[in-house]
Order: sequence, then structure tokens, then C-alpha cells
Amino acid sequence: MSDPRLIPCSNCGAVNRVPLEKIRRGLEPVCGRCKTTLTIPAVPVTVTDSTFAAEVEQSPLPVLVDMWAAWCGPCRMLAPVVDQLAAEMAGRIRVAKLNIDENPVTARRFNIQSIPALLVLKGGREVDRIVGARPKLEIVRRLEQAIDSKV
Repeated sequence: MSDPRLIPCSNCGAVNRVPLEKIRRGLEPVCGRCKTTLTIPAVPVTVTDSTFAAEVEQSPLPVLVDMWAAWCGPCRMLAPVVDQLAAEMAGRIRVAKLNIDENPVTARRFNIQSIPALLVLKGGREVDRIVGARPKLEIVRRLEQAIDSKV
């Protein structure tokens, strides 16, 4: 059996383990606690200075945070890859996007000096950082390492 996806319930917050095979077969997973239908977020969530803690640091899943700016050409080149990762790895990771021009507090906190910068956070702590427009396979490899690590 393939790795299960961890899907947080939007109703009660419980984290549910759902076998990937069931999702692929089109079965609709429900929360084990409250029986609400679980939705698998397949798009990046936009975060801000005020929502970063709740959306990223308190996430039960590892989070890939795309630090970007509208004027940045490499950021625009990387955006479709980030969107693909959100869809392909839904339930295993969460993907967030933070515009550093509109959210300077978080950008300063993480000492962002070059963009695009992809931060991987697990348990609220940064476990990896990928700076620059990197190939999708390299990003996936590093995400897999972060997911599998015991940190």
C-alpha cells in the first residue's frame, strides 16, 4: 500500500490518515472524528505576516513556503512548478505563498535576501531552504527528504 496522506479536517481540525489509493480511486474520505467530508487542498494558500503562524507554523503537515515578489522574473517562472507541487503532493505537504513586498516582517524574520526562496518548515521550524529557480525534480527530492526526516 502507498503512503497515506495526512489531511486536516476543516471542521474539527483532526488530522486524518487517508490511503493514497483510496483517493486515486475517487473515494471521498471523511473525518474519523466528526465524519465531515475531507477536502484535499490542491492549490497554494496565500499567507501574510498576520496569518503565517496559524497557516504555516501550526500546520500538522510540512509546509513549502514560496517567498516571492511580483517584479521577480524567476519567481514567475517558478510559480507553475509550485502550483503543480501543491496538487501533486496534496495531503503530504502544504504549500503556501508569501509576497515579500507586502509582508516584510516575515521576510525579515527569515532573513530573505534573495528570491525566489522556497522554505520547508516542519513542526514550525525551518528544515530546508532552496534559493533560486531550481528544477522541479530537485525541489521534489528535497521535499521528500524533509517529509521523511524525523525532525
